[in-house]
Amino acid sequence: MTAAAAGGPKVAAPRLTTVRLADLVQDASPDFRRGERYDGVAYNRAAADGLELSGTDFAECEFSGVSFNETQLRGASFRDCILAEAYAPVFMAARSSLRDVEIRNPRWGSAELYESGWQSVRIDGGKLDYVNLRGSKLVDVQISDCIINELDLGSCTAIRVALKNCTIGSLEFSGARLKDFDLRGTEFRSVSGLGSLAGLVVDEYQLTLLAPLLAGHLGLIVA
Repeated sequence: MTAAAAGGPKVAAPRLTTVRLADLVQDASPDFRRGERYDGVAYNRAAADGLELSGTDFAECEFSGVSFNETQLRGASFRDCILAEAYAPVFMAARSSLRDVEIRNPRWGSAELYESGWQSVRIDGGKLDYVNLRGSKLVDVQISDCIINELDLGSCTAIRVALKNCTIGSLEFSGARLKDFDLRGTEFRSVSGLGSLAGLVVDEYQLTLLAPLLAGHLGLIVA
């Protein structure tokens, strides 16, 4: 019998806002500058590699195939934006803010996103090597059909987060505070931070994978 059938607690799904963009200005050769505001612009196959864009504000913008390799986006803000096929072997966006953002099929190597704030963020597809979200606040986030080698959520606050049909190598939860964090249907190889799994939702198969790890963490002897 399922938890729902037994009258158990229900899992709250992420509350996601669909991003709808219209009447965008096309800019094939953008002149990005640090701390500026860009509103209602579409960028196609542009390169922002190595630029200093800390504190830059993007609102109602669409990025298609834009390269952000080693672009400094520390403290940058993305609101009502779509990022499709974003490319960055090194993605540097610590302490950035994402609100009502859709990220489609990203290709990131090392993604430094620690101490960021995400609200209503959707990632669909893509391949990410290392994602550092330590100390971040994630509210209403969904990651689907994505391959992630390492996902570091240490000391983060995560509310209504769902990982759907993803393949993840290692998951780090040390010091995390979770509520309605739905991992069901996602494959993973290892999990760290076993003392911080309260609020994590798993399926029966995932529970069998976690059982020996939890037993070792609690000092249980199975004989």
